[in-house]
Amino acid sequence: MERAIVPAQHIPSSWLQLPLHFDVVRMQGDSDQFAADEWISHFNTGAYDQGWSCVPLRSPGGAADNIMPVDGAAYAGTAQLARCPCLREVLASFACEIRAARLMALAPGAIIRAHRDAGTSLADGLIRIHIPIHTSPQVLFTIDGETVHFTAGHAWYMDASCLHAVHNRGTTPRIHLVLDCVTNAWLEALFASAGFVPKAAHKYGDPGIHDGNVRAVIAQLRLSPSPASLALARELAALADGSAP
Repeated sequence: MERAIVPAQHIPSSWLQLPLHFDVVRMQGDSDQFAADEWISHFNTGAYDQGWSCVPLRSPGGAADNIMPVDGAAYAGTAQLARCPCLREVLASFACEIRAARLMALAPGAIIRAHRDAGTSLADGLIRIHIPIHTSPQVLFTIDGETVHFTAGHAWYMDASCLHAVHNRGTTPRIHLVLDCVTNAWLEALFASAGFVPKAAHKYGDPGIHDGNVRAVIAQLRLSPSPASLALARELAALADGSAP
């Protein structure tokens, strides 16, 4: 039996099982209809070994051959989604805007190398949700050094801005439904009900600025005649002195 690993609740949530469950058999009926030549190899060819491919379900303009996310694009359902009654129901159950939606297959033995996808956390306003359709306990994510297996039929959040990698050590393809969802009140309530622990806000608004170097940063900013630099120096000084509102 597949067993989910429960994250420690006292640290920020880099991944989380959400309280949603979907019919695995029906989802498999949708995903299994696609022939090998309908799967599009992932465009980031340097990021993986062996096989990583997609079927677009929502894409910019509903294009049937586009698996590349585009900021600001108008997303629409593809012809492939029209063939998937169960997956349409799954998408409709999310009370939020869904941008990209795709089936993502990882071949047996395939590896997605460690990388980050910036701007894909709850705080960023765009989150990535995985719903495993075909998987096995040999499919393992490594997320910020923690090894996790996402069980089939459940919805899983992964903060893709964290360093993450995937290895399919099994003998069959792994297929996930992957959704990029726009954060709203419904999603925030869903995450809260699952025990989501947010990241602490950076004191100075920039992870590279801390108590040990803030004075040097302020001094450097004050050397600039730019009004924006001088205003930032004042803001940082107020934070450092504890006088910020």
